[in-house]
Amino acid sequence: MPGPRPIEAEPAGAGDAPPTDLGTAAAVEALLAGVLEAESRRARDVDPVYATEVADRVGDFVRRGGKRMRTAFVRCGWRAAGGPGDDALVLRIGAALELVQACALIHDDLMDGSPHRRGAPAVHVEYARLHRAARMAGPPEEFATSAAVLAGDLALAWADDLLAETVLGSPHGSRLLGEWRAMRREMVAGQYRDVRAQATGASAVEEAVTIATLKSALYTVERPLALGAVAADADPDTLDALRSAGRCAGLAFQLRDDLLGTFGDPGETGKPRDDDLRARKLTYLLAVGLRRADALGDTDAADALAPGARARPPRTVERMRRALERTGARESVEARITELAGESLRYFEKASTDQGLRDEFGALVARSSTGAACRGGEAR
Repeated sequence: MPGPRPIEAEPAGAGDAPPTDLGTAAAVEALLAGVLEAESRRARDVDPVYATEVADRVGDFVRRGGKRMRTAFVRCGWRAAGGPGDDALVLRIGAALELVQACALIHDDLMDGSPHRRGAPAVHVEYARLHRAARMAGPPEEFATSAAVLAGDLALAWADDLLAETVLGSPHGSRLLGEWRAMRREMVAGQYRDVRAQATGASAVEEAVTIATLKSALYTVERPLALGAVAADADPDTLDALRSAGRCAGLAFQLRDDLLGTFGDPGETGKPRDDDLRARKLTYLLAVGLRRADALGDTDAADALAPGARARPPRTVERMRRALERTGARESVEARITELAGESLRYFEKASTDQGLRDEFGALVARSSTGAACRGGEAR
C-alpha cells in the first residue's frame, strides 16, 4: 500500500451522520432484535439457567449500544460494487459483524481488565457480581473469567450461524465465507500479538502498526467493505480499491481510539481513560512517543514510556501522558490520522463514481477518524 498523501479537503463533520447511515443503523437494530429474540427462545429450550445467565446477558450486551458502523461500511462496499437497492443481504452480514464485535469486546475487556463498556459494567464484572450475590463458592474472579469467555464464545457462535444462513442463500457464498474466515483469523492473530507485545515489553512502531491493523483496522472497515462488495460480485479492481480504502480508514479509526484512551474525556468515551497507559499497551501512540523521545534525547520521556511494571500507578500514568505531549507524539498521531483519512477517500474514489456514495463514505470516515464513532467505548 503506497504511503498516504496529505488530505486535500476537510471531510464532513463528525456529527454529520448521513441519513442513509442512520437508516442502516435502525434497520440492522431491528434485524438484530429478531435474531436475539430467536436465540433466547432456543436457549430456553436447552436450559433455563444458561438462557437467563448467559444467552440473555449476551443479548442485553448486544442491544446496549454500538454505532453499527460496520453495517454501514458493508453497505458502502455493496453499493460501490453495483449492488441493487434491496439490501437485505447487507443487513444480515452487518448483523453477523455486530455479533462478532460483541464477542471481541467481551473477551477484550476480560483480557485488559477493563471494568466498563458502553456505559455499564463489563460482562466479566457482571459475572463477578452474580457470583457474590448468589454466594457461590470459590473466587468470584475465576468464575467471572470462565463465564465471560463462554459468553463471548456464544456471541461468536451466533455470528457464525447467521453468516452461514446468509451465505447459503447467496450465489457468492463461497467468496463471502472466505472473507469471513480470513477476518476471524486476523482478529485472533491481532489479539495474540497485542497480548504478546505487552508481555515482552515491545516498543517498535512497526509492531504497533501490525497489531492495530490485525486487531482492529481490518475487521472494523476493510473486511466489512469487502464483504459487501463480494456479496455484489465486485470485480478485482473495485475490490482492491475498497480493501485499500478500508485499511486506511480502519487504521485511522484505531489511532483515534488510542488518542481517546489517553487524552479523551471518560464521560464522552464511556470507558476509563488510562487503561492503555496503566497496562503499558503497545499502541501506535506509545511507540511514536518512545521513538521521538529517543530522537530528541529526552531521557525522562523515554524512561516514562519504557517497559516496566505491568500495573502503573496514577502518578506514573500522568507522567507518561505528559511525555506523549512533550515529545510531540500526540500531534504526530493526529497528523497521521488526517493522512490516512485522506488516503482512504482517494482509494474509494477509484472504486465508485457515484458522488452521493462517495459523500456517504466520506462522512463515515470522518466519524471514524475524528472520534465520534469511538465514543461509548466502541472502537475495539
